[in-house]
Amino acid sequence: MWVFYTFALPTTLALVGGTLRYFSAPSVPTYVLITVGYAWFCSLSIIILVPADIWTTLSDGDPTQVSMFWGWSYWSTFILTWIIVPLMQSYEDAGDFTVKERLKTSVKANVVYYVSVGVIGIICIVILISLDKLKWSGVFGFAMTCSTLFGLITGAFLLGFGFIEIPRSMWRKANWQYRFKFLTHRVAKVAVNLDDAHQELSTVVVICQAISNQMSRRDVLRPCMDFIEQMLVEMMQENPSFKPSAGRMSDNDMEYDQDISGMAELRRRLRQAHFTFARYKSEYGALVLEALELEDTMKNYERGAAEQWLYTSGIRPPRTGTMARRLDHLEWIWRCSLRPKILRLFAIIFGGMTAALLIAEATLLPAKVDLSFFSFLINVTSDSEILVQVLAFVPVMYMCACTYFSLFKLGMFTYYYFAPKYTNAVSLLMICSMVSRYAPPVCYNYLGLIRLEDERHKNTVFEKRMGVSSSGNFLYTFNRVYPIFMVIYTAVIATNALNRLIDFFGSWRRFRFDEEAEETDGCNPSGVIIIRKGTY
Repeated sequence: MWVFYTFALPTTLALVGGTLRYFSAPSVPTYVLITVGYAWFCSLSIIILVPADIWTTLSDGDPTQVSMFWGWSYWSTFILTWIIVPLMQSYEDAGDFTVKERLKTSVKANVVYYVSVGVIGIICIVILISLDKLKWSGVFGFAMTCSTLFGLITGAFLLGFGFIEIPRSMWRKANWQYRFKFLTHRVAKVAVNLDDAHQELSTVVVICQAISNQMSRRDVLRPCMDFIEQMLVEMMQENPSFKPSAGRMSDNDMEYDQDISGMAELRRRLRQAHFTFARYKSEYGALVLEALELEDTMKNYERGAAEQWLYTSGIRPPRTGTMARRLDHLEWIWRCSLRPKILRLFAIIFGGMTAALLIAEATLLPAKVDLSFFSFLINVTSDSEILVQVLAFVPVMYMCACTYFSLFKLGMFTYYYFAPKYTNAVSLLMICSMVSRYAPPVCYNYLGLIRLEDERHKNTVFEKRMGVSSSGNFLYTFNRVYPIFMVIYTAVIATNALNRLIDFFGSWRRFRFDEEAEETDGCNPSGVIIIRKGTY
């Protein structure tokens, strides 16, 4: 039972560590990295524990160890995502200058939410207990049910979008002309955003310098100003190419030095401006580099025979040495021939998996009809431990990948964003909270697709711990009903029906679900000029 789990656990640990190292900014505190890493590890542990749980159920094995690991992984993510991470996120976002004040700000920011949710939760528990619908021993199960319901309802929209967008985006990336048109539009848009971010950061820098110059050394707020000036020095060291401009000053921009709360707000504004600038700078550089490489690929493909199928790059020096010619030939084969074919192949594979999962979701409600391809595979290979665990892991991992893909896509339009080497603590904690929040619901939804409870009248350890012991359970019933709405929503996304409706109301265009399709109507002249300059 533990062969697959033993292999997957260290792989997951290495993946989490590598991801954190690649995306986190140098300024992220160590305790934030540890918290985020632990939360991600626990969340992914839930995903890789699903195959072991399924095999234990099928083989009538001892569920003790599985139950112990489920409890550790689930309650770790539950406490982190609903209590610890929100407090840490508000603490990191606070602009106060002492630990005590930042903690106070964090608690104030979360107390309204905690009190509201807590009061509602207590009232619901008391009512259910008074109606003899719940016992005190089942309170933890009730909390798990509420958390899972939240993830199932909101996750349906994320999962449905990812089901369509992942295979579609891979297919589009294989079309060079389509991708290049899209990149010209994105480069032009991000260039505008980068200029705005540069102006905002310049404004804050000018404000800080002006306040520092007019503040005496004996001013009670001078230590706060010294702290901000140290932040400026560190930021300039991280971005030595940044040259402040005049900025865009407003009438109230010089009033931060009135009290300590104003200085705290100035520090917070400086930190946010720096992160926004770094985010757009990173995205801008990645887009321009991708466009230049794509342009090189198209040129090399056109003159392949004339250049003896050797790849020539216009953005890096030519290779030298005895292996240079062979490496150039291998690069041509990869970029000009294999890569687009592999992208289309994976798009077809993922598209087929999406179709199979949607059929399984759509047929969950009829109790006697099992059209789930994954249920069929599990039942056919039920005597092979390795096959059961591999066949169970692949679809649940794909479902989680679709959900997380949508989360990160959504983050590009909000204040949390994954940027290589520039993801700050607030964004890491926000992403950590989202990842932890959706792993258990997605796993529970998948467990319903393989229908162990129908075929073999067995429940997995995860289902038992959540109190799902019969078809009369509300969560069990809901898990079979809500996928119908998700399938309808996914079909609407696939047919671009929502985009057509949004286009009809022109003022709603910023809510488009398929921004990439909108940005491929010819090349953007500004984007082409930027790419031709080759500055990234």
